[in-house]
Amino acid sequence: MEEFDSSALGRVTVYSIQGCPHCVQAKATLGRLGVPVCDVDVGRHPELRARVKELTGRSSVPQIFFNNIHVGGNDDLQKLAPEELQRLVNVVKREPLPADAPPLPDKNLAEDTSGETDGEFMCERDELADVVEDLKHGTVIGSHWRGLTLYKKSFPGDQLVDWLQKEKGMAAELSLLVRELVLKLFSEHLSADGKSVDYKGMSVNPAFERYCELAIQLQRVELLSLSREEKLAFFINIYNALVIHGYLRLGAPSNMWQRYRFFNYVSYLIGGEVFTLQDIENGVLRGNRKGVAQLLRPFSKTDPRLQVALPDAEPLIHFALNCGAKGCPPIKTYTPQDIDSQLRTAAEAFLENDDACMVDSGKREVRLSQIFKWYKADFGGTDEKLLKWVVEHMGDSPKKTSLQGVLSAGKTKVSFLPYDWSTNSTR
Repeated sequence: MEEFDSSALGRVTVYSIQGCPHCVQAKATLGRLGVPVCDVDVGRHPELRARVKELTGRSSVPQIFFNNIHVGGNDDLQKLAPEELQRLVNVVKREPLPADAPPLPDKNLAEDTSGETDGEFMCERDELADVVEDLKHGTVIGSHWRGLTLYKKSFPGDQLVDWLQKEKGMAAELSLLVRELVLKLFSEHLSADGKSVDYKGMSVNPAFERYCELAIQLQRVELLSLSREEKLAFFINIYNALVIHGYLRLGAPSNMWQRYRFFNYVSYLIGGEVFTLQDIENGVLRGNRKGVAQLLRPFSKTDPRLQVALPDAEPLIHFALNCGAKGCPPIKTYTPQDIDSQLRTAAEAFLENDDACMVDSGKREVRLSQIFKWYKADFGGTDEKLLKWVVEHMGDSPKKTSLQGVLSAGKTKVSFLPYDWSTNSTR
């Protein structure tokens, strides 16, 4: 953030998550206003999510407040008229922070659980903090040679995976380590406006080499021991990481044929078997259903990977998988604990956006993302069942009220919005 007026009485509060381009753009805009901006990562402070949703009625990020005045998300911020934006800035500069200002993380609680700072407040203990603490006291970390160079306080990827498997039994946690490292890379190479990513710069970041070493060790994961919840979190995280890895190594596909090849050939060796992006999405997460433009199911009856597939299609995964296009849902990290709740929240947030769902009460028409067309079978197979699924998974909002009104009138027309396949690569 740029320097701000230290005489300001209030503050701007931004609730965000790491790796979200909309959050990055919003914070870049706010940083130029000359007022204090407090960034609260709700990914690291999940205890605040319910309160933020209560205050805003939304599950998406960012959510922006000038003192106690809720502006909305990034789109709302960018659409503000200059005079209205200046009025809000003046509120922060001239009026003291009111008692009902949006909450920040509990500093006292954070100081008891972590020694790291994050902006103006202390961070809560991360979900992997206990694993890291045990790792520090284990036998994995030490001095290791790589060529002619000795690296102190380091560990080879294969030894880390051995330790996770033998000491912790944590295949799902390995996927989180992989995913968090990619997410860190993604965040560091977003442009200031949040609209593009420097994949070339990311590819030469030393952290990318560390990620590649860790990804190789996925071949050692014991997949058959995973529960349904662990499979969901593991394969969603790995899918999103593999897309980014594929972009970095091969470049972004730019036409239909390149996309077909990309999703059918970009793969990881996991648990001794090769899994392409198509295999992960349609074979594992959709219960071995045919994908878009596929003539056959991904896994035959004799394919050993069929044992890993979930028994049924999981429609909520479509709001967690990011294929690298602008029309995709945002990238997040998922954990086995309360995975269904996390996925419902992702679906609710996705449906709030007009590029996912638009309701025209006058024409009695509902326009949906192409995702609902491609995978209509997962949402019931008919327009009627699809619309019922959508309304049941929307958060309380004027859009939901409009949709309910349209459905109650009967004879609702369903159409599908254009899908933005363009990538956000800067070069």
